[in-house]
Amino acid sequence: MDPNRSFGEMPLPLFTPAADDVQPVAVASTRPVPSTRPGKAAPSYLADHRARLRERFMQGGAAAMPDYEMLELVLFRAIPRQDVKPLARRLIERFGDFNRVLSASAVRLTQVEGVDPAVVTELKIVEAAAQRLARARILHRPVLSGWQVLLDYCHTTMAHREIEQFRVLYLDRKNVLIADEEQAQGTVDHVPVYPREIIRRALELNASALILVHNHPSGDPTPSDSDITMTARIAQAADSMGITIHDHLIIGKSRELSFRAEGLL
Repeated sequence: MDPNRSFGEMPLPLFTPAADDVQPVAVASTRPVPSTRPGKAAPSYLADHRARLRERFMQGGAAAMPDYEMLELVLFRAIPRQDVKPLARRLIERFGDFNRVLSASAVRLTQVEGVDPAVVTELKIVEAAAQRLARARILHRPVLSGWQVLLDYCHTTMAHREIEQFRVLYLDRKNVLIADEEQAQGTVDHVPVYPREIIRRALELNASALILVHNHPSGDPTPSDSDITMTARIAQAADSMGITIHDHLIIGKSRELSFRAEGLL
């Protein structure tokens, strides 16, 4: 048996999110096109729109705003003197929702008309901030007593990625999280996993227990045969060193699967 077998999920058909029902149309107008050259103030109607959107956010929060408006708020900083609503809608149409826009790679983002390095930077800052906030809620705290917080963190960091990622959470004797490390990245349907590297790192950290986590970009967390086989091999290697595998979580778009709960571990 190949010791470097890959995790993987059964391939599923891809789909393209539906576009907005109302499509933009060109309308002839005699109004001069506002200048967006550096040093020129934004037209008053754009400034008013931005002010109204910010006020709605401060009063009602994100729950009251559709995804494209949340993106507008982020894009305001990157594109200070243009109407960013068309770009926000294009991003949602391309990737599906706000979370998937933030999680998209820089290469794929720049394939969208209107996305430049400044836009990519702003989106990645927001993504990094969300992940750091979620991670702060679990790091150096007992994981098993805050399981839902752990699941929230895993969904924040992995649920909307376009390629498979395999992470290992290392715990001490009190089940306090001492390290959260990405072990490997793969493709859209598999990721290479090296049991020896996982156990070697656990010994370096003096970890007593592990939680394995990987995502399925298709959104379906159903484990593949290779997922099950490799998990068993990691558990066997860990047991020989006195290390406990608490669980293996597969993160889908809207739900997760626990090997422990399913009787697979």
